[in-house]
Amino acid sequence: MDADIIYRYFPGLGPLQRERFEALAQLYSEWNARINVISRKDGQQLYLRHVLHSLALVKVVAFSAGARILDVGTGGGFPGIPLAIMFPEAQFTLVDSIGKKIKVVEGITGQLGLDNVQAVNTRAEVVPGKFDYVVSRAVTALPYLIGWVWNKIEKGQAGSLPNGMFCLKGGDLGEEIAAAGKKAEVYEIGNFFGEEFFETKKVIYLPR
Repeated sequence: MDADIIYRYFPGLGPLQRERFEALAQLYSEWNARINVISRKDGQQLYLRHVLHSLALVKVVAFSAGARILDVGTGGGFPGIPLAIMFPEAQFTLVDSIGKKIKVVEGITGQLGLDNVQAVNTRAEVVPGKFDYVVSRAVTALPYLIGWVWNKIEKGQAGSLPNGMFCLKGGDLGEEIAAAGKKAEVYEIGNFFGEEFFETKKVIYLPR
């Protein structure tokens, strides 16, 4: 599967955005051969399972120029790298506690020329500074994530929705959301994308 699936849902991309999205398959293939960050099966479905999944957030929120976004537990760079391609005027900090994953993120963002991304090898709870938004993809249960980074989110609005946290998750999340003890809005990704892969997947938004 190639980048055409991205263009189906985001037809208005500019030439540089298209060039960067198209480069991802080769870059991840090369890096994955050296440092395994994506399973072989998932690697063959990169655009569906990683890139388009990350871009579900774009169907929920648009980040303004200068917005500061923290990607917690970015792994191989998801959702941070696709979001940084979509929002070149926003600033992204991609954090992971596993050094080899951050090495891959640094390599790929460097090769793409994404100068709006900073990759940091550390734990989310000790990242310095404040952010407008936090994003994450199936890193941990919401109560833990809130404990790590809630106080790093500044109140305000640096995008189409008030500042807060966006989490990509799947399955029945009722108990987890209740345990988080915060107001939450749930968006069904299957309403944005028609592929079967997204049937049980959701975007959880917790406004600060």
